[in-house]
Amino acid sequence: MSTIPQDLLYTVAHEYVRFNASGVAEIGITDYAQGALGDIIYIELPKVGAALTTSAVCGTLEAVKAVSELFSPVTGEVTAVNGQLADDPALLNRDPYGAGWMLRVRVADPAARDGLLTPADYAQQLGE
Repeated sequence: MSTIPQDLLYTVAHEYVRFNASGVAEIGITDYAQGALGDIIYIELPKVGAALTTSAVCGTLEAVKAVSELFSPVTGEVTAVNGQLADDPALLNRDPYGAGWMLRVRVADPAARDGLLTPADYAQQLGE
């Protein structure tokens, strides 16, 4: 059974979003995603300042089992990229909801939350 924190919102593509009061969202992959991919060995992310569009490809994860594209759950500008992942991509496996965050994005539209899954919806999608 996957860990599904109740304070996050989710996408059908297994990314999570943690919104904060300043309008910046932290984005990462879910526990389910990291488990399905297996050992993550490489990650490619956009640079700070890049413009993201909801549902557009915004990066790539390479794991022992597969290569997977990352899709932006929100529209906005990248304000930070987790630099630790370049040297230690397995951090995504070890701590996906903490130190394994991938991007911080200044969200262009607060209504972006409306298109995301609640923890209950995400659990239902996973069949849990």
